[in-house]
Parts: sequence; structure tokens; C-alpha cells
Amino acid sequence: MSFNDGVELDPSQVEDRRGSGIGRGTKIGGGIGGGVVLLLAALFGINPQLLEGLVGTGQEQPGQSQGTAPSECKLGSDADQRLDCRITGTVNSLNAFWPAYLAEYSLDYPRPRTVLFEVGTNTGCGAATSEVGPFYCPADTTAYFDPGFFQELVDRFGSSGGPLAQEYVVAHEFGHHIQNVLGDLDQAQRDPRGPESGAVRVELQADCYAGLWTRYATTQKDPKTGKPFLEPLKQQDLNDALSAASAVGDDRIQKAATGRVSPEGWTHGSSAQRQKWFYQGYRTGDINQCDTFSATTL
Repeated sequence: MSFNDGVELDPSQVEDRRGSGIGRGTKIGGGIGGGVVLLLAALFGINPQLLEGLVGTGQEQPGQSQGTAPSECKLGSDADQRLDCRITGTVNSLNAFWPAYLAEYSLDYPRPRTVLFEVGTNTGCGAATSEVGPFYCPADTTAYFDPGFFQELVDRFGSSGGPLAQEYVVAHEFGHHIQNVLGDLDQAQRDPRGPESGAVRVELQADCYAGLWTRYATTQKDPKTGKPFLEPLKQQDLNDALSAASAVGDDRIQKAATGRVSPEGWTHGSSAQRQKWFYQGYRTGDINQCDTFSATTL
């Protein structure tokens, strides 16, 4: 979805650590034993500490850093032209949507932090590198994004590169924050693997929450201007989001990486499941319809 040109972005909601002089980060070996394993295991939100022991780590670690707001992201037109501004605008929209939505259920929305980084950074969940992909860390209630990942989503995983494909990723990570607020996120660590595991149910619910935001995103108004953040949804936008959801299905990634599908190793759900639950949230606009933990069929 494209942003309305006159919408005023709030870059103070995003911390930009790119180019801040941090170290090159932990080096990961290539192939199935390295970055692909990390992406298989951690793509879209699993605590990076869960990855310890899966891959070897090098000697370099990301250094401590404090970033600044991406100050060049000022208007909706900037979000249409620059990926970092699109992330910023999506964060603004999510931070405007979720407080009002949760208030209907008498729930508070503590605003999460959002960090842009490149190569590597320190988090409340430990040192992380770009190999991990986007993730949410509950220890510091922060969503982390290396903008370079979004090209990986296209080149490595075959997703379409449309705006809503990218906005879906951001909305998914914020879905993990909602789960953290509601006390559901730790289900992933208690039952971390398998086609009906807690981890899969957590990821599919975050997809559903991303779809829920998508339903309302084109009417969610910028508090400063009173204009909707995003232009009306087109079918191609929805296709882009569904393409991204499909691209990161466990079955699709396993097939590409190993030539076979092993459901017992799933942590995020199949391509069909990820599309199904995103669309469930979009179609219903009802958080109660995103209860993957009670679903008998995922």
C-alpha cells in the first residue's frame, strides 16, 4: 500500500543505528550450516538466544550503539520512495492503530521501540546479526529490522517486492509485541518445534495480527493531519502481502534448502498456513478470530 503524500511521519518512533560505527558482527558460515539455518530458525521473531548451538559464532561481536531518528523521513511521499521511511511510516501507523483497538478490550498498549540496523547490533536478547532477519525481542520490547533483509525476501525467498509485502513484515513483528502484552509469546519457547507446536501457533497468530492491521490501515489516521496514513488497498497490494507470507513458509524454505519437507522441524508454519492466517485477520478484523492456540486445524 502506498502512503498518502501529505501525511506527516514521526521519525522519533524509530531509532536508526545504521552507519553508527558498530562492529561487523558475528560471522556466520555460509550454506545450510550458517545463514540459511538462522533464517529457517529465526525468521520473523524468535528470540535470537534460541539459536545458540545451532551455528558456530566468530570472534567479532556487534558493539554497543545508540542511534538517532531517521530524520529525512518526514512525509508520506518519503515513505513511498525510501524503504527506511516506509518502515518508519508503517511503525507510525501501527502505533496509532493498536492503542485504540486494544482499548476496546480495556487493554493498554505500551509502545514498543523500533531499531534499524545493518550487519549487527546488541539487543536485550543478546548480540544479533543481519543473518537473523527481522525479529522482536521481548526482553527490551523492541522490533529490529535490517532494511537489507527486504531484498533478501525477494532474491532468496521469491517474494514479490511490493510495499505491502514489506509492511507485512513490520506488522508481523508488532504482532509479536501484542502477544507479549497479552502473555502469549512465551508459548513459542515452551513448545518450539513441530507442525502444531506452540512456536508455529505463535507465528501464525502474528500473521493474523498483521492481517488485522492491514484491514484497518487505510482508515487509520495520522494524528497530526487527520489524513489516513495509507491509500486504499488494491488487489495487487493484498497479493504482495500473501506472496511474502508464502515465501517464508517452513515447507517452502525447507524444500529450497534441503530438497525435502520435514514438518517435525517447523517453527513458523507452512506457506498455505501463513497465507490463511494473514487473510483470516484481514477478512475478519477481529482479534478473537486470531486464536491459533485454540484452533484444532491450523
